[in-house]
Amino acid sequence: MTNEKNYARPIPLTAIVLVALAVHGPLLLMQLPARSFDANFHMFFASHYAHHWFNPWNEKWFAGFSQTTYPPLTHQWIALFSTVIGLKMGYMLVQLIAILLLPVGIFRFARIWVNDRAASYAALGSVFLGALSFLAYQAGQLATIASAALYLNALPYFYEWIAESRKLALLKGVLISLTAAAAHHVTLIFGVVFFAVPVLWTACLDARRRLVSGSLGGVLGRTVAFGIAVGVGVGIVLLPYWLALIQHPIQQMPIPHDSRANYLLNSTIAVNYFVIPYGALILALPFILIRGSSSRRLIPLLCGFWLAFIFGLGGTTPLPQWLLGRAYEVLTFERFAFWATLLALPFVGLLAVQLLDRFQTKAAVGLSLAAVGTIGAALWWLNANPYRPGGSADVEPVIVFLNRDGHDSYRYLTLGFGSELAKVSTYTSAGTVDGDYNSARLLPEMTHYGSAQLTNAKFYGSAGMASLRAMLEHANRYGLKFIFVHDPYYEPLLTFVGWRKIETFDNGEITAWSKEDVPPAHQISSDAVPPAWQGLIWGILPIGVSFLAIFLELLLPHQRRAPVEVGVPFHEQDPQEHYVA
Repeated sequence: MTNEKNYARPIPLTAIVLVALAVHGPLLLMQLPARSFDANFHMFFASHYAHHWFNPWNEKWFAGFSQTTYPPLTHQWIALFSTVIGLKMGYMLVQLIAILLLPVGIFRFARIWVNDRAASYAALGSVFLGALSFLAYQAGQLATIASAALYLNALPYFYEWIAESRKLALLKGVLISLTAAAAHHVTLIFGVVFFAVPVLWTACLDARRRLVSGSLGGVLGRTVAFGIAVGVGVGIVLLPYWLALIQHPIQQMPIPHDSRANYLLNSTIAVNYFVIPYGALILALPFILIRGSSSRRLIPLLCGFWLAFIFGLGGTTPLPQWLLGRAYEVLTFERFAFWATLLALPFVGLLAVQLLDRFQTKAAVGLSLAAVGTIGAALWWLNANPYRPGGSADVEPVIVFLNRDGHDSYRYLTLGFGSELAKVSTYTSAGTVDGDYNSARLLPEMTHYGSAQLTNAKFYGSAGMASLRAMLEHANRYGLKFIFVHDPYYEPLLTFVGWRKIETFDNGEITAWSKEDVPPAHQISSDAVPPAWQGLIWGILPIGVSFLAIFLELLLPHQRRAPVEVGVPFHEQDPQEHYVA
């Protein structure tokens, strides 16, 4: 009897957040994401803000590029924390905050469709998502996680505003949406389709059935007002980004990415981008489809999930390429699988309730094993994944070399360093012609070839090696005097084009090469340098809206809506008519 009472109550949100802290806190304290694909990239951007807050022009990559090409919020928060706890722990703290915000957002988001009990199980499930662990510990997509968590916290306010005309909900919803955009614009853009449209659709259904105080016309009118407010706000807060995009649209050759592959043709890619992110959720797919299609009110959420699910399959289906056109070649699609798992969680909450009501302790054990197995498989895959970056040599001697004897007067190149390229760039004062952010590249030696970083040139086949050869041919133009090699594959090419080995580091793991007739590097003239006023906007508005959102949430905490029936039916007798608050 005691177990029945325990399972019949929702899990307190505070307890769920503490579970998230207990699960992910130690992993982040051990700095597990430090070896992920993008962690060093984020720390590199943050390091620049720590030293040049109001000057987004960064000379260290691509012979100069503007950091206004990437939303700054997560990097600016890392920069702020780094003054106290250092750069790497600042990154871990920002990642932890994003992870702790996620179950809060899932709980509030799920309550639009389900009651508190199912929403609490959905929130608890978010802690153990394979897709979350994949993005945090393998991909290192800090901004995607942070923006999604913020956006999920904004959408319930959007619902309250359009359905019940609550002005405080309008203010909070707009501010948190702007904060989400300042963390990652792509999440906000696609979130409109996958997340906001189902919320709007549901509000319209509720208005027609008089389950909320607003009329259908009022819902649509307030949606327009909310959209205008967010659109204008994002336009202002990220104005330097939009200006940079207009001035230099992304017109480089398409760069291949495994997330755009056909998963049916490669089992390793299928495991990496489907099995690991979804985990035990794969077993819930039939329930999601059946339950979602059996209730009119769940159909909007089901459609959002299904569209995100199809996009998360990358090139397995032609739909993403048909709908996205040229943008298909620029995006990576692991983020769509993450969004799909978030949209699936309200259904998972419903499934958990049904299983617990029927099987009680047995169901609790089974659900716990499924959750632990999902996150356990994702963590196991960190080492089992053949595409994960391998152990790198010690790059500290390279950093010391570049920072002494005037070597930072020249530019350098790394070959075979992978994501360690960004680590070298973070701690040296020298600049490189390479970089780890494809959208910021303007040098023709890189944009005219279908390859990404020069340090990984061999993995892009003939296109990668052609790009590398073009850069070596123009070494004098860019003041490229030093090349550090952590892969013997590149050494014959360097010897052939006239470079000579001058030093070795880390017991021969890294070799340093030089070219004698290279003049010192000079600043490459570029019309991409943002003016000072853009630097001021970039340094004030994104971080400013986040502070406003925090203060508003603390000063005016969320108050639950009046008992309007907005839940999903749990009564099997009449699944269309019975709703619980």
